[in-house]
Amino acid sequence: QLQLEESGGRQVQAGESLRLSCAASGPTVNDYSVNWFRQAPGKEREFVAQVNWRGTSTHYALSVKGRFTISRDNAKNMVFLQMDNLQVEDTAVYYCNVVDDWGQGTQVTVSS
Repeated sequence: QLQLEESGGRQVQAGESLRLSCAASGPTVNDYSVNWFRQAPGKEREFVAQVNWRGTSTHYALSVKGRFTISRDNAKNMVFLQMDNLQVEDTAVYYCNVVDDWGQGTQVTVSS
């Protein structure tokens, strides 16, 4: 079972940037694609971004494409989510996911 721990969430103003980090531990974490999901209050958890195991292929939700960038550093077992031009609707708890394993989430709050 993988252990995932997110960090970097905080409150920011609309238009600002944040970088979220996901620290992964486990013997095979570098063999898998890693996803970021988010869940806003009263809404279902939704997919945000994915990076493949090599870091050479990425996918994004339409709502964040062009503003968010996912990346990974396999040497450090880290995955990142660079979020630029944040909007109020990006407010959510952001989760790191690998197959069936989830972190505890990190809160991002964007105020106008």
